[in-house]
Amino acid sequence: MPAKKILIIGPSWIGDMVLAHSLFQSLKAQNPDTIIDVAAPAWTLPLLERMPEVSHAIALPFKHGQLALLERIRFGRSLKSSGYTQAILLVNSFKSAILPLAAGIPQRTGFLGEFRHGLLNDIHPLDKSKLPRTVDRFVALSMENQDQALPRISNPKLVADQQHALRALEKNGVQKTDQRILGLCPGAEYGEAKRWPAEYYAEVASKALNKGWQVWLFGSDKDVPVTTTINDLVRGRCQDWGGKTNLGEAIDLMSLCDTVISNDSGLMHVAAALDKKLIAIYGSSDPHHTPPMNEKAVIEYLGLDCSPCFERVCPLGHLNCLKSISPALVIKNL
Repeated sequence: MPAKKILIIGPSWIGDMVLAHSLFQSLKAQNPDTIIDVAAPAWTLPLLERMPEVSHAIALPFKHGQLALLERIRFGRSLKSSGYTQAILLVNSFKSAILPLAAGIPQRTGFLGEFRHGLLNDIHPLDKSKLPRTVDRFVALSMENQDQALPRISNPKLVADQQHALRALEKNGVQKTDQRILGLCPGAEYGEAKRWPAEYYAEVASKALNKGWQVWLFGSDKDVPVTTTINDLVRGRCQDWGGKTNLGEAIDLMSLCDTVISNDSGLMHVAAALDKKLIAIYGSSDPHHTPPMNEKAVIEYLGLDCSPCFERVCPLGHLNCLKSISPALVIKNL
């Protein structure tokens, strides 16, 4: 089989990009000589740098949600000389299909999505009953025979840079000890209906600290209020990384953790791909759709009549899907 050179149009969400690694592994399993380049928003590039199957990561210069039609055409034309034989689109939007067409890529693969007749010429049917998970849908796009059953799906696996992690510790004046490390990821970019209460995280942190663990809090700039609240509730005994690391540093530091507790978020999928012992807490979202791809993961999900609602804010105002998951239930799995 001749080698392919494939351009992947990658997703914007961190969790989805982690799940895309299963597709990259599937493509390499079918043809080890396949060259895989990925075009995606710049903030996802630290993930791609930790996926050995990816030859080249291309930062897309467009703002999130921006059509930027002429800019996409120009950017696509700049890739014409790259020799891509196929583009695989992991995004279902109209605008995501402009670039591969402008780049003159002969085979343009994806689900139909938004008005993409003519932009795609290798359209896969999306039967959500047969492809219930995001990772199933990604891997299905690697199959040339669309009637063929999905292959065994490999779990995403990120290759962390341990030396980078140690440098991040040194830069922040944190000493690496022999203590076990519990990582807590209390944020969720999507909205508060995916966030387990801060006081619950603090109760778990206090229990671990009293048992001699270190507790590290992870989060972006937007998560600083919640990581600060948790640390305040335990009298400053956590190492609060909230807003102090870029994504690459967070990945590498998380690789030093023994256990991670996380909301359904991008960092949850990062922890799973680092093969950490993971306790994943689901509220408004569905663990059957985007589960952590790790056999060691413990999923806490109540499956109430009102969930999953997939809303950013609880439409009923009570957040029972998360508040009814007690800290004691999580602590027993540490």
